[in-house]
Amino acid sequence: METYKKNWLKYVLGFIVCLLIRLIPFRPPNIEPILATQMPFSRAYGMFAGFSFAFASMVLFDVISGKVGMWTFITAFAYGFLGLWAALYFKNKNNNTFGYIQFAVMGTLVYDAVTGLSIGPIFFGQPFMEALIGQIPFTALHLAGNIGFAMILSPLVYRFVIENKKFETESIIKIFNPKQV
Repeated sequence: METYKKNWLKYVLGFIVCLLIRLIPFRPPNIEPILATQMPFSRAYGMFAGFSFAFASMVLFDVISGKVGMWTFITAFAYGFLGLWAALYFKNKNNNTFGYIQFAVMGTLVYDAVTGLSIGPIFFGQPFMEALIGQIPFTALHLAGNIGFAMILSPLVYRFVIENKKFETESIIKIFNPKQV
């Protein structure tokens, strides 16, 4: 696997785009590009970047939307864990669509099991079977969204953002100030 210099401008831009998409009104809560964007950044930039991307995405969204609660940190740590796992999973794998889809399925199932089957029963006294039955349609939609984004968005982010030398900080500075750099 080729390693890339960590370009935090690309990382922040990916983070902002994901946040803006999540802020679209009336968007289903489980159709979002976080995992699909997190996977290529985790692959190229490593565990810290992968963890931070998702953790900060979850926390900042809840803060902006005014929905901070005990679930905020459970979901943030669970998504952050997926970033750590993605960095390890993709470490020695080629950049291909099938790998992103495979991880999206595994990651979504783990994330939804941890968050969907714990928060309601542990913190709100919801019966476990009720949480399980309610989680099935949520996870089905979450899987569909994450598989679709993994199939289309993840390879595009890797190829046209992470690998794109024209999108490096130095290249962008040259556009605005050709005499510098």
